[in-house]
Amino acid sequence: MENQEARRSTTEQRSKKSIPPYMKAISGSLGGVMEACCLQPIDVIKTRLQLDRTGAYKGIVHCGATVTQTEGVWALWKGLTPFATHLTLKYALRMGSNAVLQSAFKDSETGKLSNHARLVSGFGAGVLEALVIVTPFEVVKIRLQQQKGLSPDLLKYKGPVHCARMIIREEGLLGLWAGAVPTVMRNGTNQAAMFTAKNAFDVVLWNRHEGDGKVLQPWQSMVSGFLAGTAGPLCTGPFDVVKTRLMAQSRGTGELKYKGMFHAIRTIYAEEGLFTLWKGLLPRLMRIPPGQAIVWAVADQFIGLYEKSHLHDAPI
Repeated sequence: MENQEARRSTTEQRSKKSIPPYMKAISGSLGGVMEACCLQPIDVIKTRLQLDRTGAYKGIVHCGATVTQTEGVWALWKGLTPFATHLTLKYALRMGSNAVLQSAFKDSETGKLSNHARLVSGFGAGVLEALVIVTPFEVVKIRLQQQKGLSPDLLKYKGPVHCARMIIREEGLLGLWAGAVPTVMRNGTNQAAMFTAKNAFDVVLWNRHEGDGKVLQPWQSMVSGFLAGTAGPLCTGPFDVVKTRLMAQSRGTGELKYKGMFHAIRTIYAEEGLFTLWKGLLPRLMRIPPGQAIVWAVADQFIGLYEKSHLHDAPI
């Protein structure tokens, strides 16, 4: 009985321990770098498809082939610098802020986190990343990605820094936050679903609980991350299309076609049909779930080693 009580006491103490938010932030940034390098071409294709109003691209393969033939293979990595920087900062903020919020919502007695609190923490992390990191970086990325042509002299934006300066000069500082509302809705919903689903899949598939010292194999983390990353794009497709359209239009070129999120949804539905609001869904599903698989494979290894060495005093 004494041994059982001792084990129960040790388990409760460990459950109250938590991984510092800065460690979660570092793990997310490392995963973000890896994701950006692997999946940038899919993001370029997604953006081109969402901006295509004339049917110039017949699908994912045709779009990728057309871009490669007319602009060169490296055009598929257009906007990589802001994309990689954006992902690194985004995942650092996402993982770190989610950890802070989860710590605030944990039961003070047991150290456990309810599913409701996990959802709220994920949504809060998504809103924060959308306002601080995602919106300005995606505005620059999308402006660079929508440019067509091979000659740098003919391109309006010469690079990410030049693009940001031009937007501020022509449209004001708030031009970098075009499409902020649908971005907040998209990211908040995505992260609420993703963090909750990732935890659930870890428990159901691998019997892994945060803080238990169990380090998943990279392939196990990839499976959980991939599955957790599928729900968001299905739910938030319209927000993503509207966000892209709002970010792509420049206030310096005259009257804006879309006046805001709801006006954009109504206009796209009226002019192009309901399914246009899910345009680019397939490349999003090709990018986001694999991206989450890559991020979590890196992050779980990093966090798992920290848990073993600092929370459980186990040799690495």
